[in-house]
Amino acid sequence: MTLLAHDWGGAIGMGAAGRMVDRFSRFVLFNTAAFRSKRIPLRIAVCRIPVFGQVAIQGFNGFAGAAVHMAVENKMTPAVKAGYLAPYGSWANRIATHRFVQDIPLAESHPSYQTLVGVEESLAQFVDHPMLFIWGAKDWCFTTDFLKEFQQRFPNAESEVYEDASHYVFEDANERIRAKLREFIPA
Repeated sequence: MTLLAHDWGGAIGMGAAGRMVDRFSRFVLFNTAAFRSKRIPLRIAVCRIPVFGQVAIQGFNGFAGAAVHMAVENKMTPAVKAGYLAPYGSWANRIATHRFVQDIPLAESHPSYQTLVGVEESLAQFVDHPMLFIWGAKDWCFTTDFLKEFQQRFPNAESEVYEDASHYVFEDANERIRAKLREFIPA
């Protein structure tokens, strides 16, 4: 199968691929990481502040609600925005977002740090697989520094960088991405 992964999905997807190597033939990664990093944007670091972060995320939908504005260069239509926000309509439904922010492993003492180390260590086995990086260059979270690290790890990979796109690159560059995917993924 071909893995398409974005954001936290890069670590999750590459982790799955590392455990089930024979099931994955090619990879398309969009503004993500699958390796350790000390970089954390201030916008996310603030969401990790005890009590404040939980109230901001779960009480005011401060993570997903902000993302529909801050993760794109082109304004989302009301319908698209509603789709992104639909899963997060209540305090209880926003617990996953709160836990996600808490689960970013920045230190060795973090419970999921060793899991991420394992994902990172498994990446090398895919160096000869077809790999495509699609990146929104205006992403304030997974900056082009993350892309450069992937390019070092996978020197034969293809890269498509959209200078006019942000974190939700698939929203900002949808038509161009669909054309590239048709070219990269065999019919």
